[in-house]
Amino acid sequence: MAVSPSALPARQILVVDDDTELRRQMAAYLREHGYLVQEAADAAAMERALAQTAVDLVVLDVMLPGEDGLSICRRLADEGGPAIVMVSAMGEEVDRILGLELGADDYLAKPCNPRELLARVRAVIRRLDEVRGGGAPRGRTYQFQGFVLDMLRRQLRAPNGTTILLTAGEFSLLVAFLDHPQRILSRDQLLELARGSQADVFDRAVDVQISRLRRKLHACVESEIIRTYRGAGYLFDARVTRP
Repeated sequence: MAVSPSALPARQILVVDDDTELRRQMAAYLREHGYLVQEAADAAAMERALAQTAVDLVVLDVMLPGEDGLSICRRLADEGGPAIVMVSAMGEEVDRILGLELGADDYLAKPCNPRELLARVRAVIRRLDEVRGGGAPRGRTYQFQGFVLDMLRRQLRAPNGTTILLTAGEFSLLVAFLDHPQRILSRDQLLELARGSQADVFDRAVDVQISRLRRKLHACVESEIIRTYRGAGYLFDARVTRP
């Protein structure tokens, strides 16, 4: 049975930024809107916070002393860590794409409007809530070409039994494909299915995250599961069952 977002516990957010004033402003605004927020100025402080608390989402600055945000993002994504919303003064599209390629779920350029940050955080948290709360009525697992996706654990098992780590964005896109197999889906349709119609994201994010998801699937099987139809969208070319 689906659980309403209001019935779920407050989500834990960790804001990682060495700009003390900005970090406190972001943290205070998120607290005002119901989130439990911790702060960290660098990677070491972040690790201490993660060791003490189960964090749902990290708001992560790119330019940090010591280990930079891009390196942290890659490491957290590889470890299957919390969702990541990156913030950076480097607002060029190539920088946003790089952050997404390394595993971020969204990317904001500094200075960012607090309301926009809240909207992006809510969009990512909403996807996590849908997974943990059951979301729309659907089976506990999906199976396709030897893969098994466990909705409750948010785990994808490969045909050889190993676990494939997915970011929140990759997971949401995969579920959208599994709910609509053998059907061409446009970017707009994927954005609405995976992120919600109110999410303010740019189309290129879909291409980047699908590319990452495709590489992870193709590393386990020879056949091409996600096919690109230029000018139309993407098609999930596999038989899907929900036992």
